[in-house]
Amino acid sequence: MMRNPIFLFGLIISIALAVSCQPDKKVEQKKTADSVMQRKLANYSKVKLSADLNSLSAQEIKVFSNLIKAANAIDKVYWMQAYGNKDSLLSKISNQDMKEYAMINYGPWDRLDGFTSFTDDFPPRPLGIGFFPSDLNQEEFFNLTDDNKYNPFTIIKRDKKGNLKVIPYRNAFKAELNNAASYLNTAAELAESEEFKIYLQQRAKDLVSDNFEKSDCLWLKLNDSSLDFIAGPIVNSEDHLLWTKYSYGAFILLRNKEWTKKTEKYASLLPFLQKNLPVNDKFKSESNISEANIVIYDVLYNSGYCNAGNKLIGLNLPIGNNHIKCGTRKVHFKNVMQAKFDKILMPISALVIDEKQKRNVNFDSFFLNTIFYEISNELGISNTINGNGDVKDALKEHSNVINELKNDVLRMYLLNQVHEMRQLENINMLENYVTYMADVFRSIRFGITDSQGVANMIRFYYFEEQEAFKYNSKTGTYKINDYKMKKAIESLTKLVLEIQGNGDYAAADRLVKDKGFIRNDLLQDLYRIQRARIPKDLIYDQGEKAIITEN
Repeated sequence: MMRNPIFLFGLIISIALAVSCQPDKKVEQKKTADSVMQRKLANYSKVKLSADLNSLSAQEIKVFSNLIKAANAIDKVYWMQAYGNKDSLLSKISNQDMKEYAMINYGPWDRLDGFTSFTDDFPPRPLGIGFFPSDLNQEEFFNLTDDNKYNPFTIIKRDKKGNLKVIPYRNAFKAELNNAASYLNTAAELAESEEFKIYLQQRAKDLVSDNFEKSDCLWLKLNDSSLDFIAGPIVNSEDHLLWTKYSYGAFILLRNKEWTKKTEKYASLLPFLQKNLPVNDKFKSESNISEANIVIYDVLYNSGYCNAGNKLIGLNLPIGNNHIKCGTRKVHFKNVMQAKFDKILMPISALVIDEKQKRNVNFDSFFLNTIFYEISNELGISNTINGNGDVKDALKEHSNVINELKNDVLRMYLLNQVHEMRQLENINMLENYVTYMADVFRSIRFGITDSQGVANMIRFYYFEEQEAFKYNSKTGTYKINDYKMKKAIESLTKLVLEIQGNGDYAAADRLVKDKGFIRNDLLQDLYRIQRARIPKDLIYDQGEKAIITEN
């Protein structure tokens, strides 16, 4: 039967309207991707690193320019270690926000989220990324007869026939390392400091030989140069297969003489602090300690691992066994700490700290709390006192957590000791306690995927049990009781040092299982912080132009 033309016309229009009203899946997916990536980018605050360059001469600015070029060559090495072909990755990503996030993370895996893929277009991160073939199995690795496979400065690749080959870094990244060395030699020729010149020349040689002992020892003797440069192996934590292969990075630094001088007197108190730990003498360090070598810098430029994801506020160098041969230096980055304090810690404090105690949160306390963490790392023992062997072996999988917890709580005990000695100028310990509490929230936002995260939770719930703080459920804020906080710090310090000294695995296990996780009440506070769009970390607006123009 023939339909009425008007009816047919109406039917066609209805179908057309229905189709036009259906959401375009591709458009919706793009909007979702844009929204997700924008939220991820909001986890980072872009900052210009400020530093006083007035002390640098015109010649040193030229040195700085060549050091940037050397650092950029190291950045190319790290891209190959962290992902592979950078240009190939970026060409596969059309979304500009996603491309920017890939640049921050040096790959398609989110460093703030346990290296999970932030797009379905890429597979999970291989355990041996950049260092081993993704299809390598244990049997193949152990059947490989070349013992250099264990060397921290080698990668393993397949040849055209599929056979495994061990390649030293100096060959695997030959062009990039040669470029870096060339720029270092140019910088050395321009350097006004003879010490710095000799160091840069030796570092250039070491970068192309995979042996850093000579330049590491020279670096520890550097004192007369305003500029400093660190480049090469930084950490071996990105090799999730063997945990041995080192990732490369670079820092260009400006020595902060004012803040280094402030720190020196605290480091010189280390022998006294060792004697006054709240435990029996047998639980203290096996050997006498002179003082910690701590130098404060301002960061001018980062590359490679040093520029990836969560930004470092300090590190201990040199790496590997060179610290035994040459000594160690703890370096801290004052301008990075200041930026994290301003952009992250202060906004968090406004949300979670009691109204009357917010004024106690300040940068000087944040700085001191951080420095004393490193001083605490010098104290303690490595062997048990009762025949249980090495502390690490005795505490097994909990050894790193307990050591982080020791450093974390012992720093506040030591700070109180120094305060009672009247060595802390213009500092009220309540300020350090309140700043310490606020910093807990900055840290635990990264979760409990590592030892430090678990240690954060143990101290938080231990202090809660000891009533070192009280939570106001109406305002969602925390108020510190300075007397009870002091007592809680002392008792937890004693407990942790004795767990280590006795190699008490059962006690360590109880702490981790009872307190080493995030409970629901605390999760609500973390959600509040996230909803407030407070960043988790920083990205740098850096480079010669940014630094020179800013100053």
